[in-house]
This record gives sequence, structure tokens and C-alpha cells, in this order.
Amino acid sequence: MLEKIFKLKENNTTAKTEVIAGLTTFMTMAYIIALNPNLLTGFGADGTPALWNGVFLATCISSAIGMFVMAFVANKPFAMAPGMGLNSFFAVVVANIVSITGLSYVESFQAGLCIILVEGIVFIILSVLKVREKIVDAIPLGVRLGIAPAIGLMLMNIGLGSNVGVYSENGGPFYAMRDFFGALTPSLAKSNMGSGYSTMVLTVVTMFIGLFVIIIMAQKGVKAAVILGMLVASVIYWAGEAIFLGINPFEGLKGASFVPPVADMASTTLFKFNFSGFVQIGWFTAITLIVTFCIIDMFDTIGTLVGTASRAGMLDKDGNMPNMREALLADAVGTVAGACTGTSTVTTFVESASGVEAGGRTGLTAFTTGIVFLACSFIAPVAAIIPAAATSAALIYVGVLMITGLKNINFDDISQSVPVALMLIAMPVSGSIGHAIGIGLISYTVIKVFTGKAKDVSVLTYVLSAIFLIKFFLVA
Repeated sequence: MLEKIFKLKENNTTAKTEVIAGLTTFMTMAYIIALNPNLLTGFGADGTPALWNGVFLATCISSAIGMFVMAFVANKPFAMAPGMGLNSFFAVVVANIVSITGLSYVESFQAGLCIILVEGIVFIILSVLKVREKIVDAIPLGVRLGIAPAIGLMLMNIGLGSNVGVYSENGGPFYAMRDFFGALTPSLAKSNMGSGYSTMVLTVVTMFIGLFVIIIMAQKGVKAAVILGMLVASVIYWAGEAIFLGINPFEGLKGASFVPPVADMASTTLFKFNFSGFVQIGWFTAITLIVTFCIIDMFDTIGTLVGTASRAGMLDKDGNMPNMREALLADAVGTVAGACTGTSTVTTFVESASGVEAGGRTGLTAFTTGIVFLACSFIAPVAAIIPAAATSAALIYVGVLMITGLKNINFDDISQSVPVALMLIAMPVSGSIGHAIGIGLISYTVIKVFTGKAKDVSVLTYVLSAIFLIKFFLVA
């Protein structure tokens, strides 16, 4: 049955490898299950636990729906969830709706869901009409080849930096790359972080032990190297908390509820579209927001798909991925599902690269991740105890591997080397795959035009470059 659905032999993989890859992907992105409702509800600042519960359950359900479409329609190993960056932007939009309309946070949240619904419907139409596929084709080959290495640097930046934030009486968050390695001496780092220094040391030690466990096992040909390395790192971190910090790492499991908060979602977010509130923000503002969400999501998804597929050897000689339209359709369906259940834009996650590196090549990987996301409706407290340090180890390892794609770039061609170099810097610094692609497209177009090779640039590439210029300078 699995062979018939997912064509495992044709893709040179096995069911065991795909399941392990799906679990690996889940472990690297499990943080989104709790972090997304935190971000969208201001970390509970709105005072409505029911909304938090609704967004939590919506995160699990919409992610799973998107991954099931990815699995059965596109047969690709890419995982989906509410996108980081896009969810923060959505939270800002909701706060602005509150100030513009005077509505409550919940009512404003429901008005914001209308924006996500329209975005998802637009994406479904564009995907069916192959418009998004044509946009992918319009990205110059050099820029396409540079996406994977740039994502690799961004993954390393996340793993070494923003994935782990430590708080203490001195404030925070404190990050490994900036506050630990960035300090001139350990004593200075300790004085800056206060009591958080011990946690930071445990984090850094765990992260690097996990990284080198993954590397050693991978070199020995262990298929489950990534997930096993993360498990080793988790055990080390839990032991460190218990022995050196006097913390019970499983404290969060005591008294935790393992019942999905269906009633809370039904009362706050499930098909709760506040169209009257949506109209109150003004048509120009509404259209601007929809276009902004569309641009960011479209190129984040395109970049993730192309970059990860490149690492997995799924691209043809022209840099195109088979079933791209179906993969983009899964993203669109996930976004509509997110709007209907109660969360921000669902997009393809860059952490999918960890599952691909673990051997995932078919939709069975995405299906496995989706099943675990649904299971987290019941076992969210278990997912929450996976330490971020273990996740960082996997992200750094996968990031290093993706950087090797630079060997495919023709650095003797200035129209390739400059866009790629700018993307390598822009992606980790901005944290946006879409913005980095935009910078790459603009620089490619400018170089071609002013070196007398304007005819080499396709009409659609000119259009895309112009859209990004407008986005960068005219759209807030």
C-alpha cells in the first residue's frame, strides 16, 4: 500500500527511513506548537486563555492538513506549519486593528483571520493556474542555486543564535553567539547573564555534543543520525538540569492536560471570521496587508522548496522541481485551513531540510510529521520538553551540509556571484528567505541591464524585481 501511494522504491527509500525522517523533521520544528500561540496572543498578555488554546489546536490541525496535501498530492517530504516571521507580523497587524477599530483583541484577531483567508484563496487560484510555478521558473538559475546555501547559513544562524534564548534577573533573552561567544571573557559573559550563565553553559555544551554525535554517526552511515543525536543531546540537557541546576526537566508534565481544547477553539477561532471588523480597517490598508502577506509567504515557500529540494537532489538540470505546482498548492490549502481553524499563514518550513538529510524523499515523511502534529493535540506537554539546544544541534548540522551547494555556483560570472553573495548575507540577517530572494533578483537584474545584457532578463524577472523594490521602499 505505502509503495503504491508514495513510490518508495522509485525514490530509492524505505518506509522505515521515511518515518525516521518525519520524526526528525518534527523534532526540529516542534517548538512552533507552543511558540505560535504565544506569539499570536502576546504570550497570554490579552488575558484570554481560550484564545491561546484555540490557536494551539489550530496550529496542530492546519499544519497536519497542509502536510497531508503535501504527502498525497505532491508526494514530497516537506513539512508545514504557521510560518515564523509571518506570525509575528500577524500579531502586529492584530494589535494595529485593536488601535484602529477599538475592538477587543479576540475580535481583532478574528478580523485578521479574514486577511489570511483571502491570501490562501488567492494562492489556491494562482497555484491551479500555474502562476506561482511560472514565478519559480522566472527566478534565474544562479539565484536558484544560491538559495540552498543561503538557507544553510540561516539555519546555522538560528541554531547558534536565535533558537535558544536564556532569561535571568539581568533580563534577556541572551543568545549563544551574541552573549556567550560574543563576550570577551567567560567572566564578562557571566556578569552580563547573571544566573542565566549556568543555563547558557549547559546549552552550549549540549548543542555541540549533540552536533558532533550527529556528525560521527552520519559519517558511520547511521541513517537515523540526526534524530539519535537530538535524543542524546536531550538526555544530556535533562541530566544537566537535574544535576547542576536543580531543575526537574519533566516538571511541565505534572498536572498537564492531555485533552484537546476543542471547545475553546470552537468559541474563539474556528470559522470565526469577523468581516465587519475587517472592513473597518479600510480597503487600502486591507489590500496592502494582503499583498504583503502574499509576497512574503510566496517567496519564503518557493525558497524553502527549491533550496531543500536542491539539497535532496530533487531538481532537474534546469533547477526545476517536479510536482512544484502540487507542493505550492499544499501551502495554499494549509493557509486556508489555518484561517478557518484560527492561525496565521501556514507555509513550508525550512526545518524540513533536517528530515531530507535523514533520508526523507517522499510524501511519507510529510505524512509522518503531520500525524505527530495531530497527536500533539493530545501530547503537547511531551513535545514541549524537547530542549532547544538539541534542536540547535540538528539545525547547525543541516546548515553546514546545505552550504556545500556553493560548489554549484559559477563565481566567475558576476551576475551569479553578486546575487548569491548578497543572499548569503541577507537571509540570516533579515531572517526572511523571501526578502533575500528579492535582493538577489534585484541585483541580478541591475547587473544584467547595466552590462548590456538586458535581453537575458525575462519579463517576469523584471516584474518580480519591481515588485520587491516597491515592497522594500513603499510598503511598510
